Amino acid sequence: MQTWTRRDMFRMAAALPAGSLFSRLQAVAAPNLNKVKITNIRAMAIKNIAGNCLIRIDTDSGLTGYGEAGSTGPMARARIETMKPLLIGKDPLTVEVHFHNLTTLMHTYMAHIPTISGIDMALWDLAGKITGLPVCNLLGGPFRDAIPMYSHGVGLNMLDKTSCRDFAQRIKTMPEGFTAFKCDIHPAFGGQSGRYANTLDSTQIRSVARAYANVREAVGDEIDIAVHCHNELDLPSAINVAKVVEPINPLFMEDAMNPSYSEAWLALRRSTRITLMTGEKLELVRGFRPFLDTAAVDIIHPDLAFAGGFTGVKKIADYAALTRTPVALHNVGSLILTYANAHFGSSIQNFYRSESALGRPNHYIEGMAAGNPPDVRKGMLKVPAGPGLGLDINPDFLRKNLVDGEEFWG
Repeated sequence: MQTWTRRDMFRMAAALPAGSLFSRLQAVAAPNLNKVKITNIRAMAIKNIAGNCLIRIDTDSGLTGYGEAGSTGPMARARIETMKPLLIGKDPLTVEVHFHNLTTLMHTYMAHIPTISGIDMALWDLAGKITGLPVCNLLGGPFRDAIPMYSHGVGLNMLDKTSCRDFAQRIKTMPEGFTAFKCDIHPAFGGQSGRYANTLDSTQIRSVARAYANVREAVGDEIDIAVHCHNELDLPSAINVAKVVEPINPLFMEDAMNPSYSEAWLALRRSTRITLMTGEKLELVRGFRPFLDTAAVDIIHPDLAFAGGFTGVKKIADYAALTRTPVALHNVGSLILTYANAHFGSSIQNFYRSESALGRPNHYIEGMAAGNPPDVRKGMLKVPAGPGLGLDINPDFLRKNLVDGEEFWG
């Protein structure tokens, strides 16, 4: 049990700026301030985590923090070199100071938020290991000890009724017990994921309607189905898609249009009754504010590896809470990002659910754990126990799955 001295109390008071979002971290970190220094920051890319890379921060205490950045290994390493002067030799516990200094960089290049996201995540992991507390506790939680998740229609051909029936049978046998799945829209109209599509014609719209109707018929009403876009659609197409999928009562329609805000989003909102969600490529409060201020979407969907890490997304979630807007979390990354989602989702009141790549046939993501593997039951991921993120990483897994040309923590 921590013993507080009079000196500790003065140090704690000095460390608490007015209105701080992270007073819990600053309070419990106070006895450890200036005792640990950052010695190195490294990035390394592994396969099958959607182009993300892993971040590692080493300290003179022997403790190491891990994060995940929404950037490639070479991209992150190049940006890290410009950030090292702001971090090497500094106390990892002054997380808000580091976040401010990194995100306000302007010259020679503006701050690269996806790389900073991974660094911030690793700093919070370190803070937990230094203080002996889980990240969710440092963030002010927990509101819950497990977070709801949704999975994907992997291997599903929505235009083939046999494939839909096979999918319905397969998901019933998954031990994780997922009851919500999002299904990509682009195969239904012959498009490409993540590429702007031409305005969909009536034949393509009918194909989309048939595809999602096939899935609903196969899985029944007990399974939630979401319409998953990758920002491909223009406004007329998005309005028509929303109209034809409404009969299946979709869980949500995600990222229908261009990622950045425009009044087209308001036009879509006014045209449909289905739930709209967006945000996986937006950064910081500035990216989400216009969507929240205009109520253009029902749910926001930041990615901790893109939007600003724990610090940036906590600010986003608190802003969303002003209008009681739910916060979901995007995640097609590694087990680091998955555990980070669990801690973050536990720590905010207005949490909705997290995307998940767990439960795939090869259990690739799960293989990253050397101990304390993910515990998923009835579609709920239990918040990992232990200091920091609570993740014990298997180095053999990392070595085996390095992206071509990457060196082990090179």
